[in-house]
Amino acid sequence: MSQFTRRNFLKVTGAAAAATTALGYSTFAIGGASKKVVIVGGGIGGVTAAKYIKMMDKSIDVTLIEANKDYYTCFMSNEVLGGERSIDSIHFGYSGLAKHGVKVVHDWVTGIDAGKRVVKTKGGKSFGYDRCIVSPGIDFRWDTIEGYDAKVAEKIPHAWKAGSQTVTLRKQLEAMKNGGTVIIAPPPNPFRCPPGPYERASLIAAYLKKHKPKSKIIILDPKDKFSKFGLFTEAWKRHYGYGTGNSMIEWVSGSKGGKIESVDPATMTVQADVEAFKGDVLNIIPAQKAGKIAFDAGLTNDKGWCPIDGKTFESTMHKNIHVIGDASVASPLPKSGYAANSEAKVCAAAVVALLNGDKAPQPSWVNTCYSIVHPGEGISVAMVYAYKDGKIVKVKGSGGLTPSKFDAEMRAREEQYAHSWFRNITADVFG
Repeated sequence: MSQFTRRNFLKVTGAAAAATTALGYSTFAIGGASKKVVIVGGGIGGVTAAKYIKMMDKSIDVTLIEANKDYYTCFMSNEVLGGERSIDSIHFGYSGLAKHGVKVVHDWVTGIDAGKRVVKTKGGKSFGYDRCIVSPGIDFRWDTIEGYDAKVAEKIPHAWKAGSQTVTLRKQLEAMKNGGTVIIAPPPNPFRCPPGPYERASLIAAYLKKHKPKSKIIILDPKDKFSKFGLFTEAWKRHYGYGTGNSMIEWVSGSKGGKIESVDPATMTVQADVEAFKGDVLNIIPAQKAGKIAFDAGLTNDKGWCPIDGKTFESTMHKNIHVIGDASVASPLPKSGYAANSEAKVCAAAVVALLNGDKAPQPSWVNTCYSIVHPGEGISVAMVYAYKDGKIVKVKGSGGLTPSKFDAEMRAREEQYAHSWFRNITADVFG
């Protein structure tokens, strides 16, 4: 991990994760007049924000509104596809929030009135707020691939929102004949990750190599490069013969005709720039945008994402509304679950300060992206971020990348770190 050792990195991330301390707050009630926060969206960002606001100031009335009673993490969902874990192992509920004093309402949010500071739901309820935090996640640009829409996705799953489609795709892989072809079509940038498409290809390949060795994976990619490119391709060479005439994985870049134009569900055929590809199992992941409620609430820009003030994550479109997670324009922070968790803590600290008449504290963020390239072998990239001159920036010399020189012991530890991180972050969010 370069000169910035993993031990030092964990010290920094530990401090950042304990946002209540790092951002200048302790976990007792600050007190004061009645203050109301309504949080829209019960993903990693929304749940983290709800929990940490109550930890920082027990006097704040916090309500989280989420339509679904069950949450499945996108991170580690690729291990479900590879047969390394069960769908139940990535399933979480919201009972932990109640223990912290958060009110959880399972309903669909239909609108946010920024002027009146009211959130309305499909069930006919209205929730007033002093500050609103929106964590809408992502939605898909269905119009970018001809023949592919939400209905078709039930048969040809994107499995980009973990849950039922993860199970569907896994069953399709199990039912596929030995010698079959799996086609994975990753999305263009920017996209929410995890679940990473290249980790997905790796773990599906591991399953096929063990159980259906005559099979093949074709990755039709609109991009010419992706994160941890060298580490992935080197691992593919060792495990799956990448680059040889007998490779289990074939990656077709955008400049080589990898961008797909249409899907024919009847023939299971994908039309790319140059030629058509027929598969036995198709995994099509469309281009992405902010979740629907962000559009309905007028929080998006012309590119379909939500611009924010990097210090507080307050929307630049509407005052008193903050947008966190995948939907926010927070580059160079990635659109990841780890980043959403970090953003939520920064946002929570800012909201608590603002509701108590104080200035938002100076923020910092952290992200690590783990990828498992084969059972027993992981890789990662990590970075620490700061707020400087009105912008979110990478901290020079922080973070690092798994060394390119293969070390079996180190790679095994990387997988262990990934699994440990999963246990820790889910306990942090839902515990």
